[in-house]
Amino acid sequence: MSNLERDPAEVTECSNGVPAGTTTLLSDGTVGAEPALEIIEPREVPLGGLRAMTVRRTLPSKARSMIGAWCFLDHYGPETVSQTGGMHVPPHPHTGLQTVSWLFEGEIEHRDSVGSHAYVRPGELNLMTAGRGISHSEVSTPDTTTLHGAQLWVALPDADRHMLPSFESHVSKKVSIGAAEVQVFMGTLGGVAAEALTFSPLVAAQLDLPPGGTVTLEVSAQFEHGVLVDSGRVSILNRIVESHELAYLAPGCPTLTITAGDAPVRLLLIGGEPLGEKILMWWNFVGRSHEEVVAYRAAWQAEALGIDAPPPGTEGFFVPTLPGTTHDHEGGPLPAPALPSVRLKPRL
Repeated sequence: MSNLERDPAEVTECSNGVPAGTTTLLSDGTVGAEPALEIIEPREVPLGGLRAMTVRRTLPSKARSMIGAWCFLDHYGPETVSQTGGMHVPPHPHTGLQTVSWLFEGEIEHRDSVGSHAYVRPGELNLMTAGRGISHSEVSTPDTTTLHGAQLWVALPDADRHMLPSFESHVSKKVSIGAAEVQVFMGTLGGVAAEALTFSPLVAAQLDLPPGGTVTLEVSAQFEHGVLVDSGRVSILNRIVESHELAYLAPGCPTLTITAGDAPVRLLLIGGEPLGEKILMWWNFVGRSHEEVVAYRAAWQAEALGIDAPPPGTEGFFVPTLPGTTHDHEGGPLPAPALPSVRLKPRL
């Protein structure tokens, strides 16, 4: 999914480390303090047009830019396609990240510039590794009446972010833990390991709990975690987390206990080791400097829209290598927003 904001945040450089004063894992393996828990409220972002599908964005936010290497989280639906028009995202670029597409309901057709053609369906992961540069389009299928799911991005470590782009699709690994039915689609949880290719230690899973159900998960104490509640409400560390909220837990938790309220619960659990690198995220690009992002934008405008020539060294970043690899869209590929009039700076 593209970030379709007309004016993406100008201040998007962020460094992911363990905040001062939060939980630490001591050398003897004990936890030094009670884990910190923050609740991040979503903000609504329309995905363009008069009948725009609205998403609820919790990453990045003013409160927190990243959870492990997870740097972007949009949660949408359930949306009635006859009212919103569904998802029609024109070809658009990405660099330096992986896009993670996960659906609860509906179906989305994916095409990209390396020749991939796939469908996003409930219980199945679509994972696109942008590396040095890729473009793709996403369109809800004609038979889809309701769209409901999440789109996430993972920042690639510096050592891997210039790799060639790729795409993969996997059925999630299912396991029962306590009262929860769990679908693991990245990393390892509950003794099962997902097949998805990862470049930093992380985890992602869907959990479904019955009313009043409880699950205690054995998790890595080196990870920070996020719990996005899709439906229902849960209790974590004696805090209530409502539907659509994202709960953040600092490193130091060897276990995580989640208890459902009086209604069925569906949630997403994400986590990972703090990336430990500064990243610069603007529009659909993840880079490391203002100059890199400016070059990515210029390359996209040149290759996809025919505006000027691509900067040296960026030729062939985004254009399709095979005919018919992205959808034909009225109006063509998505233009990049205008750059801010000042240098991109660290988030305050």
